[in-house]
Amino acid sequence: MNVPNVLTGIRFLLIPVFFLCYYSHMPNNITIATLVFIFAGVTDILDGYIARKYNMVTRWGAVFDPLADKLMLLSVLFALTHSGYLPQWVIIVVFGKEAFMALGAAVLYFTRDKTVVAANKTGKLATILFYLSIVARVFELPYYSYLMVIAVIVTVLAFARYAWNFRNIKKAEKI
Repeated sequence: MNVPNVLTGIRFLLIPVFFLCYYSHMPNNITIATLVFIFAGVTDILDGYIARKYNMVTRWGAVFDPLADKLMLLSVLFALTHSGYLPQWVIIVVFGKEAFMALGAAVLYFTRDKTVVAANKTGKLATILFYLSIVARVFELPYYSYLMVIAVIVTVLAFARYAWNFRNIKKAEKI
């Protein structure tokens, strides 16, 4: 297992750490949980950078890196929604998008000789915007709600791009 894949594994382990911190009764629990979330984001940036720079991209990483990202993001959105920090529609939209994406990815992986669809720039931008909007919400920075709306809009656009790519791959399969 290479360094980027270890970093992805750490991100999976940070999910229960986030929940333990978030729902604990220690002082500043939400701030500490947010720092865990930020650390997870740093591991995501590092693993992508190292994998590309040192040619350590693996099929395992291509599948599990985005899964770790999505599970971490959904976990944080769930906790914030559950605590009343975010409206429910945010998690509904993001979870719906991720469920459809997972279904499409599974179809391609298992029906097209283990095809893995790479992340697109719109999806990466959505992730960055979610990180910024979540940090802004927790630290009560101005305009956090606008950032969150923009993040949701960009995630819907990313989904539309993935759906278009999925359609083209399935269409090419029929030719």
